[in-house]
Amino acid sequence: MRGLRVRLWQLGLLLGFLAWWEWASRTGRIDPFFFSKPSDIALRIARWFGTGEIYPHLYITTLEMLLAFFFGTLLGVALGLWLALAPSVAAVLDPYIKALNAIPRVVLAPIFTLWFGLGVLSKVALGVTLVFFVAFFNTYQGVKEVSPVVLQNARLLGARRSHLLRHVYLPSAASWIFSSLRTSIGFAVIGAVVGEYLGSAAGLGYVIAQAEGVFDTTGVFAGMVVLMAFVLALDALVGRVERRLLAWRPRAEGGEG
Repeated sequence: MRGLRVRLWQLGLLLGFLAWWEWASRTGRIDPFFFSKPSDIALRIARWFGTGEIYPHLYITTLEMLLAFFFGTLLGVALGLWLALAPSVAAVLDPYIKALNAIPRVVLAPIFTLWFGLGVLSKVALGVTLVFFVAFFNTYQGVKEVSPVVLQNARLLGARRSHLLRHVYLPSAASWIFSSLRTSIGFAVIGAVVGEYLGSAAGLGYVIAQAEGVFDTTGVFAGMVVLMAFVLALDALVGRVERRLLAWRPRAEGGEG
């Protein structure tokens, strides 16, 4: 019941904000040229889906996001496990990893476009740089959080390194990794959309950039709404997978029933 009440409050807050926005736009409290109207945005989205013109752009953005999400997560988890289990190597690479993480990803977008062109690859490369560090740091910290007592007991029972990795390190880091996945989805989409915004011929970022170029605020807001709904749907999907795979994890006190 608590979860239902939260959902009702969330829906009420959204509807109240949209109603105020519509009223303010129609009464001149805010200029609809700069902020559009929720009704116009809804009509634009309905037209996009009704005519099918949005589907090719959604496909391109989805492809770029999934590739960035997969490769960024794979590299981040693999390197995070390796360095967490090899402290001497981690000590050597630590300043380089921190230096790379400090680079603003947006400045890499033009470089990737120069290297890989205006196609999918440059957007995937940008997304990978965003996803990688989220997955890496969460995996690294998750492995480091393993209890020394548990490790010692496992070794006393004859567990080898491969057994420790499978039955101790990975289960311990699973919650951290899945936490990074939910954050990484947003970053993967950001990488794809920012890359499209800066230079592409298709994708949601391209749609938003085109609308912005002709001062079409309705198109800009409609593109952002589609993008937000897209990310929320993906986040819900990952959350569902997380609950199924981590069903063994005890619920926190006061958690939703």
